[in-house]
Amino acid sequence: MRKTFRLLLALTLLLSTAAPLLADTIRLKDGSVIRGQVIGFKDQQFTILIGGNARGRRGQTTVYVEDVESIEFDATTSSGPNTEDTTAQNNPPAMRPNNTNNQPDNNIGSNTRSIDPPLTSSAPPTFFTLKVGVRADNANNGWTNSGLVVRKGQRLRISASGRVSLGRGRFSTPGGLTGISDQDKLMRTEATGALIAVIGDDNDDFILIGPRREFVAQRDGVLFLGVNEGDLADNTGSYDIVIEAEAIGR
Repeated sequence: MRKTFRLLLALTLLLSTAAPLLADTIRLKDGSVIRGQVIGFKDQQFTILIGGNARGRRGQTTVYVEDVESIEFDATTSSGPNTEDTTAQNNPPAMRPNNTNNQPDNNIGSNTRSIDPPLTSSAPPTFFTLKVGVRADNANNGWTNSGLVVRKGQRLRISASGRVSLGRGRFSTPGGLTGISDQDKLMRTEATGALIAVIGDDNDDFILIGPRREFVAQRDGVLFLGVNEGDLADNTGSYDIVIEAEAIGR
């Protein structure tokens, strides 16, 4: 199976170098790059349209999600190479206090939920779907890398389900628990245990997701997901996340 996949990948790379550059860039963990259009995601596999433009032949290939380092979506399609590199970083955002001796950044927790721009368009957008499990504990500094590189202006729809333990007999759904004092959580005015997100590993503009949210990305970067609580050490369980991302630049 792996040998067949590598042969398909080699064919993909050959075709992509002989054809005009398409919108999406798929970077694999072995260092390979595929340029094409992501048109579907099913059974943990991406379906990618490759080959020439509308006047040429086009084919399809599939890539397992476990082999993907990142997916980049260009805001526009050009005939020349894209020099901007927003490859996903393996390291999670380093903005959670690791213990009680660490003080959170002065900006952490001071954010208020902003009003997202209206999602209007002249034509219905096309979305593809990713499924991610977000752990509630402090593994990876409390953040789960979704593997998705988003672009400013890209529309995202995120829904969450499941139940996690916050320790001391407390259980939370993605909407979180109100009335719990927690001065170390990243969004101090939002419910403890709620699903939150951030775009980029150098950013503290946290986004409350809860059970569901639709919004427009305000910057480029990797999408990280986490749980809004200061002390994650005694947490167990995970939330089940479905991300619907706009396939822009088509």
